[in-house]
Amino acid sequence: MDSLYVEVIDEDTLQRRVAELGAEVRSSYDTDDVVVVGILKGSLLFMRDLLRHLPLTYTTEFLALTRFGRAGRVGVSLDVSVPIEGREVLLVLDTVDTGLTVNTIHDLLVARGAARVQTVALLDKVPRRIVDVSIDFRGFEVGDEYLLGYGLDFEGRYRNLRSVWAVMDMAHLTETPDAFASTAYG
Repeated sequence: MDSLYVEVIDEDTLQRRVAELGAEVRSSYDTDDVVVVGILKGSLLFMRDLLRHLPLTYTTEFLALTRFGRAGRVGVSLDVSVPIEGREVLLVLDTVDTGLTVNTIHDLLVARGAARVQTVALLDKVPRRIVDVSIDFRGFEVGDEYLLGYGLDFEGRYRNLRSVWAVMDMAHLTETPDAFASTAYG
């Protein structure tokens, strides 16, 4: 490969698709009382842009999870602060890969009494799927590459890029994590 990093989704394409997703989401609800729950930290930029295309009456919340040990047990480290019982919930994720996280969150929200939980994911890594999950609104189907930008990070870096990049050499990124900055920022 000629480059260590390849831009796979440019800013214009991202923004067009986010606007389309906003229209799809709006048309799927008969109510303006929807709780939009972003899964931190990866969904932050996507959710910000998506909210610009949704009704102002939608409530915005965040949820953060923590994995414990090798078994991958999931705990909630930041929870929603509003009641969701009987309400429509839109779950916003940056990426769905194995399906385990989205399945866990979906079941948690249903157990709390949500009337309906729908999922919007910017990226869908179908080749990594372990659990069959429903994604109601999908931005892009992608492969198994490690991705950076638009909320996706490596050790906390590069989340704030306006486009999505594939890492073609993980060993290089791991050895020199700051090296991508010259490609990303010019």
